[in-house]
Amino acid sequence: MPRGKDHHYRLQLTWTGAEDGPAEDYKTFSRAHRADFEGKASLAMTADTAFMGDPEIHNPEEMLLLALSSCHMLSYLALAALQGVTVVAYEDNASGIMHQEGYSGRFTEVVLRPKVVLAAGSDLEVGEKLHGEANKTCFIANSVNFPVRHEAEITCLPG
Repeated sequence: MPRGKDHHYRLQLTWTGAEDGPAEDYKTFSRAHRADFEGKASLAMTADTAFMGDPEIHNPEEMLLLALSSCHMLSYLALAALQGVTVVAYEDNASGIMHQEGYSGRFTEVVLRPKVVLAAGSDLEVGEKLHGEANKTCFIANSVNFPVRHEAEITCLPG
């Protein structure tokens, strides 16, 4: 059996909202922050609008949903390629539910809704089964403590 391998990830997070003043009043302090990644574009962030964030800037809850959707897609595409299934298009309309209790909360579910188009003559049954395998393979889905479901729609190009 192959040995495990650790992968390391780093970022620098900076509260840029400090430029607008200190965090002394919950309703008025700026939630703006920036994530910097070595050699990559920075990402402007804020809180969800429910927590006084800017509705035009991404928030951590959206990033969690994005990470799950992206990881599932990349896992699916890799598995499909390894099994000789040709994917010609993929899109997802993902959604998540976060339940808040007092000052805390947690995601209770994420539903991925991938729409996948396979090359003409592809095996739809294999294409459907790959979603279950992708869910088991996705590093991010394996790291969360709530269900990540998928409601996939798979079609083949005519041919």
